[in-house]
Amino acid sequence: MKTEATLRDEIVEVGYALFSRGYTHGSTGNISVPLEDGWLVTPTGTSLGSLDPGRLSKLNLGGKLVSGDQPTKEAFLHRSIYEKRKSAGAVVHLHSTHSVALSCLPNTDPQDVLPKLTPYAHMQCGRVAMVPYFRPGDAALAEAVALAAQSHWSILLAHHGPVVAGKSLKAAMYAVEELEETAKLALLLHSQIMETLTKSQLNDLEQHFPPWRLD
Repeated sequence: MKTEATLRDEIVEVGYALFSRGYTHGSTGNISVPLEDGWLVTPTGTSLGSLDPGRLSKLNLGGKLVSGDQPTKEAFLHRSIYEKRKSAGAVVHLHSTHSVALSCLPNTDPQDVLPKLTPYAHMQCGRVAMVPYFRPGDAALAEAVALAAQSHWSILLAHHGPVVAGKSLKAAMYAVEELEETAKLALLLHSQIMETLTKSQLNDLEQHFPPWRLD
């Protein structure tokens, strides 16, 4: 099991990687990792590109601040997912441009909003749920995310951005990056007739690459 110090360093590393590649901007986005006695989460008003491992917010199992700076105002999103997905080893939430753009378009299936354009999107993200718009900080958003997290590990918040769980921090990072790049593909092809993977092809993927998050 990794030490808390190692996990703090990994959060800083992943935050910098996401920021430097343009997946987040300003002080948007937040990252969390569970601990035996609570969890670590990035502080409010802080750029993911300049995190300090010693100033990360440490919360207890009840969500109260134990040490570090004040946590992100969106910490409730992370807590909602951890309560429903006990095997999650990290949660990453971004306001990444293409994912947000996709969340502003009409969709026909809120249980599976991301087009099946590549096998990697399905392998990394599974079925991506769409949660309708809520005012930032609205307690009802936590309830909606918790409901979606019962059957999804990748969630897109309308007019807001993606929130993705992973078995590890790196897994969550890879999944949210794959979601963003697939959203970009979907927007590039939006005016075209898209040829998506068939149900048979998706079933074949799940047989060969069973998603841990659906256990």
